[in-house]
Amino acid sequence: MHELLTVGEMAEADRLTIGGGIAGIELMENAGRAVFAAARDLIGPGRKVLVACGPGNNGGDGFVAARLFAEAGYGVVVAFAGDPARLKGDALLAFQRWGKACPAPGDVDPTRFGFVVDALFGAGLDRPVKGEAAALIGRINDSGAPVVAVDLPSGVNGDSGAVMGTAVRADRTVTFFRRKPGHLLYPGRHLCGRTIVADIGIASAVLETIAPSCAENSPPLWERDYPRPQPQGHKYTRGHAVVVSGPATRTGAARLAARAALRAGAGLVTLLSPGEALAENAAQLTAIMLRRVDDADGLAAVLDDARLNAVVMGPGLGVGGPTRALVRAALAPRRAAGRTTGRAAGRAAVLDADALTSFADEPAALFEAIGASAAPVVLTPHGGEFERLFGIGASGESRLARARAAARASGATIVFKGPDTVIAAADGRAAINTNAPAWLATAGAGDVLAGIIGGLMAQGMPGFAAAAAGVWLHGAAAADFGPGLIAEDIETRLPAIVAGLLAGPAHAM
Repeated sequence: MHELLTVGEMAEADRLTIGGGIAGIELMENAGRAVFAAARDLIGPGRKVLVACGPGNNGGDGFVAARLFAEAGYGVVVAFAGDPARLKGDALLAFQRWGKACPAPGDVDPTRFGFVVDALFGAGLDRPVKGEAAALIGRINDSGAPVVAVDLPSGVNGDSGAVMGTAVRADRTVTFFRRKPGHLLYPGRHLCGRTIVADIGIASAVLETIAPSCAENSPPLWERDYPRPQPQGHKYTRGHAVVVSGPATRTGAARLAARAALRAGAGLVTLLSPGEALAENAAQLTAIMLRRVDDADGLAAVLDDARLNAVVMGPGLGVGGPTRALVRAALAPRRAAGRTTGRAAGRAAVLDADALTSFADEPAALFEAIGASAAPVVLTPHGGEFERLFGIGASGESRLARARAAARASGATIVFKGPDTVIAAADGRAAINTNAPAWLATAGAGDVLAGIIGGLMAQGMPGFAAAAAGVWLHGAAAADFGPGLIAEDIETRLPAIVAGLLAGPAHAM
């Protein structure tokens, strides 16, 4: 269940299900029952329940849950932020089945209740919460009572995770069929608490019609593309990645990337170093090979060798014209006769850090070079690098939407790094990562990520799959190490993470 549905796609899932013969009120009853089941262990004995309902179907789910709490013997009050005369459809039927008076939001004091169900607004909220509903949300948040939110905490946008004016802070969120992007994107992810996905009778077959293009980043998304070492293989069949080093005293970032590429499974890794930094790099390298490259012409000559099939560049490289020239050389077709068509015409590339910032004043030049590349390209910007290259996003535009727009504009796969890293391909596919621990925010971690992705691409993994897998492995390795992590620790945990991955069902065939 790693697929994510936008608000519109979830509405379509409901429509298809109802069109297939399941009544809307049945779905609503099932949703309310799921909320009731998820909430019972949070309610202390003898505590009263406040259910805050809005005027839409989210409120209808709340009316069902309120009725079930009352039938179970709890004292229940429903605060209704709406006009009963304007209710319609399934929400009206759920209200009628509740059958009791509902005070206005301004007439209830959440501190007098031991538990709150938030059913004010669902995932489709598209305007800021105001008035008495906003005031009630503030009082709920200040009450200290445990809160279970229906679908999404009220005030959180289902597609972006943005707060629309104000939002409920939930201890638990119960959503239905599939999660929405807003459950995984911050600040929505933080406000949801623990999210439970409930089955309310929507068949997974509807996904074939909807064809969602966004998912949570997890192994089912990319494990069939993950490279499997073969007994008859050797180092040359596992790819040869190259990492371009910066000048003397700025070489550590490239070495972090190089070691990560090797740990990720590349058969060989070569660090390409300017002459002034050869001794510095040689003193730190063992399994990684070292070769002198001083400029773009030298890089182009080295990369004419078709065996070098992935390049990682940017960490510690320096910002300016020389780096732009190196990037163009890395993305250009091979010059050797007979090697300028098909897959051998280019090599996969991961561009990070200075390789991105160097094009801040002329992003179109980078995108043109990417368009001319004969192999996949992955860009891995953090927030500042993203804004320098792609501009500041419009107000209310989600990280998911911005990453997708950047992928379309550049023609590359984008890894928009952050606590909710988004991976987006130019064809519209996207994934949101969820496994990164807080201690992954440490110097050099991004360099390691670039190396992992490059190592996977050297083994032939497609760009989007390699980017998504690299981000997941990066987070899993950091989580496995725990607090106190520094960048050098990440690649040391990769063997155990990869061993577990290779033992999974997709690799047991």
